[in-house]
This record gives sequence, structure tokens and C-alpha cells, in this order.
Amino acid sequence: MPLIAQSSYVPPARLWSGHLQTIIPSLFRKVTVPYVRERIDTPDQDFLDLDWAFATNRPQSDLLPPLVLLSHGLEGSSSSQYLAGMVQHLTRNGFDCLAWHYRSCSGELNRQQRFYHIGETTDLHFVLNYATAKGYAAIHLMGFSAGGSVTLKYLGEQSRALNPVVQRAVVFSVPLDLMGSARRLEQWDSRVYNYRFNRTLKRKVLQKAALMPGVFPTDAVIRSRSVREFDNLFTAPQNGFRDVTDYYTRSSSLQYVPAICIPTLIVNAKNDPFLSPECFPEALARELPTVWMEFPEAGGHCGFPPRQGGINGTYWSEKRTVAFLQDSD
Repeated sequence: MPLIAQSSYVPPARLWSGHLQTIIPSLFRKVTVPYVRERIDTPDQDFLDLDWAFATNRPQSDLLPPLVLLSHGLEGSSSSQYLAGMVQHLTRNGFDCLAWHYRSCSGELNRQQRFYHIGETTDLHFVLNYATAKGYAAIHLMGFSAGGSVTLKYLGEQSRALNPVVQRAVVFSVPLDLMGSARRLEQWDSRVYNYRFNRTLKRKVLQKAALMPGVFPTDAVIRSRSVREFDNLFTAPQNGFRDVTDYYTRSSSLQYVPAICIPTLIVNAKNDPFLSPECFPEALARELPTVWMEFPEAGGHCGFPPRQGGINGTYWSEKRTVAFLQDSD
């Protein structure tokens, strides 16, 4: 059981396809969060940029509100509209928020040769420990797309050893099977997303290569024509994987989900143009005691715009998150 057979999400009539539900909120929603940025040093002499947002109308008490630690998607940031909108709604409902950036995603290239990748969870662990040291008694983890995959992998890796301060988790639009999702992005109707990701990933590596001459395989990077090619020519060898198949196989979060021990909600829209059939494991969902899976017919990728209230209104995903985090059952 916790497969949620009937989702309550209904999209606006004018956004009738998964592509519209993905693209329109990303391009036209305008949410600006007054973050407070903090830079922390990592054990390998690099840095991570953290953006904090605090609950409005906080009670006059020494007790901190619950904290939500948010992980953005591939090549995203704290200003990505799906994340900024979520932070706005969470802070209005009594949560502090910490949106952390993967290396080189905060607007400044990181210092070391190392980049981020979807199977890498040590930075999330480091940020969680840092947040815990601030004195929060309750922390929830949240992730979108690639950040959802990192979150689930981390929760499964930690399993019963997870810091008890972490109480719940919510993830949206998660490529549970990385190879399947890479192939989905190569289909004709999703190539625009594939092109965009490949372009920004290549640009970032070439910028870094200019600062570290002779370190990166720039010729191979330039040759890549898709995310899968980029991962095969750059991400996999740079991070100790044999090839892209080894990287995707070892990093896919689906295999880690059964080991998750805290209440966790996974929401993937069936019309998501990034996700393959493997990303909707209904049979597995029926077997898991602590992981809820919800697969609405619509929503797009990190979309879920409201049926009413306009593109700048409160999104269904934001209301769904607060309801799950505040559920005491």
C-alpha cells in the first residue's frame, strides 16, 4: 500500500499537455525569494553556497521551526521557479528553508576539478550535518528532478543510520531510472530539453577548462550531442565510473528506495516528458511501508500549475507538500 491510486491534481484547461505544464511555469512564473546567502567551506577546500529563507510570523520562542532542506534539479538553482515557489509557500506555512547549490550551480564556478553528478550524496550529507548543528530539532528533505534522485539515494544509503532529526521527505519529478530517462530525453518530443541541458553542461565545463588548462577532455566535451553522450564522455570518467551505463546503473535511485525508513512521498506525473515507464513503479509502491508514490495523469516536469489562480498562484505541488509534511499519522 502506499500507492496513492487517485491523485487530486487537475491541470488548468489551457495547459493541456505535459510540455505546456513544464514550460509555461518555468518561463512565465515570477517568484522572487529574499534569500540570505551563506558560503561554507567543504573538507576538500571547495565551497558550497546555501540560500536561507525563514518562516514568516515566527513565534517569539527559542524553539526553531522545522527546516526543509531543498535540492534543485539538473543545472538548476535556488531561483528556479519550481523551487522558489515552493520556498515561498513553505515559509508562509511556518517552515524555515535551506536551498543549497551543487558545485558550480550558484553562479560561481567551484574551486576544485570536481563537479557534481546525480549519484553524489556526500555534499548533501555535509549540508545536512551543517544544518543540524544550527539546532533544528526537525528537518525534512525535499528534491526536484535530479535533486529528488539524489535525495532518495541518500535516504536509502543511510537507511536506519539516518540522522533522527530527519523526519520526512518529499520529491517531485524524479528520474528513478537514469538510463530510461536519458533515452526518454532523446525522443523527438523531448529533444529541446536534452539540447538545453547538454548546452549548459558543456558551457560550464569549457569555462572551467579555461581556468584549469589541460585538466579536462575538452575535445570530448565539445563532441557530445546529448546528455547521455556528455555523461559517457565526461561525467562517468571524471568520477570513476567505467562508462555511462555503469554511472547510470550505480546512481539510479530506484534501487535505494526500498531501504528508506522515514515517511517519504514521491510524485511523478505520467505526462512528464523527462520520465520513462520505469519511473512509475506501481508494484513496488504497494510493497513499501514508508514510501508513498503518487502518479497523477498530468503535471509535466516540475510543473503542477494550479487549475485556478493563474500562473503565479499557489501550485498544487506546494499545497501537497505542506499537507504531507504536516501529517502526523
